[in-house]
Amino acid sequence: MNKKSNINMHSHNGILIESITAEGIEIAERKGLGHPDTICDLITEQISVELSKYYLKEFGAIMHHNVDKALLIGGQSQPAYKGGKIILPISLIFAGRATYQVGDKKIPVEEIAVETAKKWLRKNLRNLDTHSGIEITSKIRMGSNELVELFNRFGKGEIPLSNDTSFGVGYYPTSILEDTIIKIETLLNYPDTKEKFPFVGEDIKVMGVKNPDKTNFTISIAMVDKYISNLEDYVLKINLIREYIRKSLNLKDVIIDINTADDYSRESIYLTVTGTSAENGDDGQVGRGNRINGLITPYHPMSLEATSGKNPVSHIGKIYNYFARDLSRLIVENNFSEKANVFIVSQIGKPINEPQLLHIKLKNITSDPEKIKVLVLEQLKELPQYWKKIIYEQE
Repeated sequence: MNKKSNINMHSHNGILIESITAEGIEIAERKGLGHPDTICDLITEQISVELSKYYLKEFGAIMHHNVDKALLIGGQSQPAYKGGKIILPISLIFAGRATYQVGDKKIPVEEIAVETAKKWLRKNLRNLDTHSGIEITSKIRMGSNELVELFNRFGKGEIPLSNDTSFGVGYYPTSILEDTIIKIETLLNYPDTKEKFPFVGEDIKVMGVKNPDKTNFTISIAMVDKYISNLEDYVLKINLIREYIRKSLNLKDVIIDINTADDYSRESIYLTVTGTSAENGDDGQVGRGNRINGLITPYHPMSLEATSGKNPVSHIGKIYNYFARDLSRLIVENNFSEKANVFIVSQIGKPINEPQLLHIKLKNITSDPEKIKVLVLEQLKELPQYWKKIIYEQE
C-alpha cells in the first residue's frame, strides 16, 4: 500500500524532482593511485580509451567492447630496511569482450591491452619493475552477437540502444569531508611530494569520519623500504608526513592517524618494496574501489556498478553514472538548487536518451521546476555524443 508522501515532489514525463533532507554524521573513503582495486579500475578504463581511439582512427567509429573485468592477484615480497626483494610477482589478468576484426582488418586487442597496462604501471608505480615485478595476461574475447547488434546503430549514425538494464547515480556538490579526503590522497601522490618524501608509496587509502564534535582521517600509506633505515627512522618519517599533510592543507582541528595497524613494540610496520600492498598478498578487482568521483560515499548516493572498461557509447552502467554526476553539477551551477542528487534508469534495447526514469532530489530549490526540466531535456539530447566527454576526460 502506498502512503501519501509529505515530501514536495514534482513529476513530468518520468522525471521526478523532490527535496533532500538535512545531513548529519558522515563517512567517506578514497583508495589511492597504487591500491590494488584502483590499479584494476584505472588500467581497464585506460584500455577502453585506447581501444576506442584505435577504432576511431581505423574505422571512424568506436566498435563494440567491454573490457571491464580484471583481477589482480597479489605477489609475495620480503621488505627490509634499506631495501627488500620481490619473491613472487604480482599477476594481473584482464577479461572482457571486444571487436577483433572489421572486414579484413584485424585489431590487436590483446597487444593494446597489455601495452596500455605496462605504460600505466611505468607512469604511476615508480618502484615497480614491470619486467620482473608483475605478470600481465589478457583474456579478452569476442563480443556476443546480440550486444554487437545493439551497438552497431552507433556506427550508422543512429542513437545507440542501451546494452544493459542498469542505473546511474550522481550528486553535487561534494562535502568538505569528501573534498579533504581527495586533497590528502592527491597531495601524497603528487610528484613534488614524492620528490620531497620518496619513502611515500602510491598505495594510499584515506578514510574520513565526521562527528558532531570531531573529524578524523585515518590514512594507510605503503612505505617504501629502501628509504627507511630502521624503526626510529620509520617513526620519524610517519610524523613528518602527518605534519606535512596538516600544514599543506591547513588541517588544524582534525585528528590524523597514519598506519594504525603498526605495532612498534613488535616492530611490525607497513613496509613495502614497491609502494603497493599488491606485492604481498593484497588482491584487487574492478569495481571494488572509488566511484567516478574518486570516492566511496556511503552517506551519499553511489552505484555498485563498475564503470571502468565499459564502452562509452551504449553501456548504461557507465554512461548514466557520468551523466548523473554532470547533470547534478549543472543544476547547482545554474543556481537551481543548493544540492542535487540524480538517479537515472535504463532498459536494455531502448535508446540511451530515453531513460525509464530520471529522479532528481534537490535541497533548497531556488527555481521553477519547469526550468530544471528544460535543462534536463536538453542534456538528454546530448547523450548520443556523450562518449566524447568520457573518452577525452581521461586525458
